[in-house]
Amino acid sequence: MPRFKNVNGERIQLTAEEETIRDAEEKAWNDGALDRALDDLRTKRNKLLAKTDYLGASDQTMSSDMTTYRQALRDLPSGLDTVEKVEAKEFPTKPE
Repeated sequence: MPRFKNVNGERIQLTAEEETIRDAEEKAWNDGALDRALDDLRTKRNKLLAKTDYLGASDQTMSSDMTTYRQALRDLPSGLDTVEKVEAKEFPTKPE
């Protein structure tokens, strides 16, 4: 299916060279989907870890439930090798 561009309000079909360039751009974007999904997951994970970092201070006692929770957060990205797996991954529940 041909693609078009808008030039000064006029709809113009892309040339073969422009189609090739656009195909390469789309392939590069699609190839980076897993990296983008993992980056998003890590950003969310890091925010959750940051909210409990104070518990790691020397004057605090961290419960075993909290230690397990934090380890589960750190382990989140392991084994996620497709966008679908990343999107389906659920974050652990923070203990009280």
